Amino acid sequence: MAVLTDRPPAPAVTTRRADQRALVNRFLGYAILIFFGLVFLYPFVIQIASSFKTEPDAAAHPLSPVPDPVSLAGFERIFAGTAFPLWLGNSLLVTVLVTLGRVFFDSLAGYALARLRFRGRAGLFAAIIAVMAVPGVVLLIPKFLVLNQLGMYDSYAGLIVPLLADAAGVFIMKQFFESIPVSVEEAARIDGAGTFRTFWSVVLPMAKPALITLTILSFQGSWNEFPHSLVAVQDPGLFTLPRGLADLVSGSLGKGTQYPLKLGAALLATIPVAVLFVIFQRYFVRGANEGADKG
Repeated sequence: MAVLTDRPPAPAVTTRRADQRALVNRFLGYAILIFFGLVFLYPFVIQIASSFKTEPDAAAHPLSPVPDPVSLAGFERIFAGTAFPLWLGNSLLVTVLVTLGRVFFDSLAGYALARLRFRGRAGLFAAIIAVMAVPGVVLLIPKFLVLNQLGMYDSYAGLIVPLLADAAGVFIMKQFFESIPVSVEEAARIDGAGTFRTFWSVVLPMAKPALITLTILSFQGSWNEFPHSLVAVQDPGLFTLPRGLADLVSGSLGKGTQYPLKLGAALLATIPVAVLFVIFQRYFVRGANEGADKG
């Protein structure tokens, strides 16, 4: 009488099944990524399409990704019927000055916390971390009171000065500076370089990825800053793009949806940040990864 035994499957069959499972898993993974990518991009596609629609078409088919007919009337009204050029100029001025200030002051503070030894250094860094945990909306009323008390309310100084440094930028730069070998600075000090000279000529050029990361974050944050402008200025001549766009959305131009006008203005406001990120994204990712590895 023959004895039946369970034989293991052939190696070729096992390999084929594993390859099939891997192929199915990869297909499902890509399908999920594509689905969520389309869900994420669709509102932006609608924004672009609606910017080129006519007013009746945008009101009748707000979710259609194809304008019918294509019209530039919305963009013409943006530049002819609103203060968009003024808002754009104010945003450029504030953003450039704030970005330069944050890169400089955050780098100085980050280097001091990473390298200099002084009493209260740990407590100061803990306070900076605590500030990062505080929601920005909590500080709006104190900001208004301070600006009003110092005579900076409703001025360019009120828009710029309070944003010249931020806790997140200091944290990023501190983490990166700590990843740089101390021996590099010791060699500079042997050659007679002082603290600031060592920072400016030796350490800062080595922090290029972190500087680009901070530049992108500072530019994006100050370009899109709305709550601060809400409590810092009331004069329409000092409105930045976010404040001006909020004024448009609130119906300052009259009745009607005016989707092409509003979405066209929002599209134009999005372009500078998108271009900056596309150009420097590889440095941004590198700087963020190095800071995370050190942290």
